[in-house]
Amino acid sequence: MSTAVQEVRNSLPRVDAPSPRLYSLDVLRGAAIAAMILVNNPGNDYAYALLKHSEWNGWTPTDLIFPFFLFIVGVSLTLSFRSRLERGDSKRKLLLHSVWRCAIIFLIGLFLNGFPYFHLATWRVAGVLQRIAIAYLVAAVITLHAKTRGITTWIACLLIGYWIAMRFIPVPGLGMPSTDMPLLDPNANLSWYLDKRFLPGAMYEGTRDPEGILSTFPAVATALLGVLTGEWLRSSPNKNDPRKKTIGMLAAGAALIIVGQIWNVWFPINKKLWTSSFVLFTAGCALVCLAICYWLTDVKLHRGWWTKPFVVFGANAIAAYALAELASSLLFNLRLHHGRREISLADYLFHRLFGSISPRELGSLMYAVVFVCLCWLPIYWMYRKRIFLKV
Repeated sequence: MSTAVQEVRNSLPRVDAPSPRLYSLDVLRGAAIAAMILVNNPGNDYAYALLKHSEWNGWTPTDLIFPFFLFIVGVSLTLSFRSRLERGDSKRKLLLHSVWRCAIIFLIGLFLNGFPYFHLATWRVAGVLQRIAIAYLVAAVITLHAKTRGITTWIACLLIGYWIAMRFIPVPGLGMPSTDMPLLDPNANLSWYLDKRFLPGAMYEGTRDPEGILSTFPAVATALLGVLTGEWLRSSPNKNDPRKKTIGMLAAGAALIIVGQIWNVWFPINKKLWTSSFVLFTAGCALVCLAICYWLTDVKLHRGWWTKPFVVFGANAIAAYALAELASSLLFNLRLHHGRREISLADYLFHRLFGSISPRELGSLMYAVVFVCLCWLPIYWMYRKRIFLKV
């Protein structure tokens, strides 16, 4: 290998080996990233039923993916912080690193939203990575300065405060929710009003954004519920008792699912508004899935061909997501002449390779699955080369 090539490789963000981590957390993180890529890249306008988001109130399996990932961010955060504090890092150093990481992730999201043309008129400021960045930073600050009781108090304040705001604060020019208009009316609620008035840049749904201003507050609670889970996994009484850890996570997950469904009666589960009931319900589902994955892969050590693809994605989650978004943007923005029409490269490939598959929803699913597999290949190469991009 030439000296120049060696210098380039040495300059890449990398580690010799992954930091100590729960195998189950990488599996679940990788599964969440794979699912994100899958649902974001249907081949046509007729996505497979299970890969559709709920139109408004209610939920589908697809609505669980983003909160799962944000919950995992919280679990990873507390495990990483505890490990670094035990090694002698100061809270100030951890805080500065968290600010830096938040800024980089936010900027990556901003770059992906503008790619490839970067037109200010259509450049969206809000986004998935931006919400992850903000929720991560706020959760990090709270985790560094509060103990378990304090974190629990923050979660309660965020969720109850959000419910009070959405239910009892009049929307300027429209009136009181549940009195002058239905609670959580799509185009007449406080979150919609604040986004329309104060959110910079283009919005995902024209007049509102699912990663808007007000709904970011309960999203922080999702990350903090992950922080509490990480605390449970590292707690001294349970450190050497995996059975107790698993049962505790299952019980807590079931309780959160039940409470979320009860709160749904008064404050509907709604992913686009990230309602408080949605936070509790999805965190409960994430806890149950993590408990099962933890028992299978970290306790019983059932690992192999079925876990490895997810671990590969999970070890380079941000890189995988960014790569998929860049590839998708290129496929939809590169134009080809097809007869007398000009179509995107994505449409051309879909119709050539999957257009004859019936029903059309199955063709859409096959396109999405192939897209995920192709995105996995360069991430697998990075994994084999022990290159782990860290922000």
